[in-house]
Amino acid sequence: MTPVLHISGIEKGYHSLRPLRLQLLSISPGERVAVSGFDAAAAEVLVNLVTGASLPDRGEVRVMGRLTSDISGGDEWLASLDRFGIVSPRGVLLESATVEQNLAMPFTLEIDPVPPGIASKVSALARESGIQREGQGDDWLQRIAGETPPDVRARIHVARAIALDPALLILEHPTITLSQDARAAFISDVVAVTDARKLATLVITQDDEVARAMAARALRLEPATGTLKPAKRGWFR
Repeated sequence: MTPVLHISGIEKGYHSLRPLRLQLLSISPGERVAVSGFDAAAAEVLVNLVTGASLPDRGEVRVMGRLTSDISGGDEWLASLDRFGIVSPRGVLLESATVEQNLAMPFTLEIDPVPPGIASKVSALARESGIQREGQGDDWLQRIAGETPPDVRARIHVARAIALDPALLILEHPTITLSQDARAAFISDVVAVTDARKLATLVITQDDEVARAMAARALRLEPATGTLKPAKRGWFR
């Protein structure tokens, strides 16, 4: 079975004391893997390498069996981004638009109003990602996105990332804005979504505890060598 993502022997220099090194990381279809030990800058470099936004100085990155270095031209690279769903602190919301309008963005640019056919997809996404729950009094879909609490905002990013059925979901420091109590519920929802969709998932974090809670295979980076070893146990498990 061809891995969704296969990284081998990569090295990438960036503005840090040492380059990012990663000896081996492979993710199979439907597998959820977390890698910890990445600060914000290193996580951004890794995401860019996985998506082909940048190329390694050494080594190779393959997505669905194809080298990212074989992507030729900007148009082909932009088209290749459809394979990824990305949740990142660098992602932006339309702060003055409603949650419904934000969730409609992957499907259409006509969001005022959201077309009825798209609205039904948005409603399903909101339920799947935990934004709307059965019996819940609050209708978050009609709230202004900029006025929602951090846990709802985090779920908006997840819902948008899975909207177009990506081959690989990438979660970059997904819990960084959440309190400890909110983290547990958010992680539970993400695990449920990825399990139900059998979605290959890469979680990039600085926290061993989050890594272990979010993934069946939790690994920690040794920056000097680029080796990934099992993450230590934390309070989640």
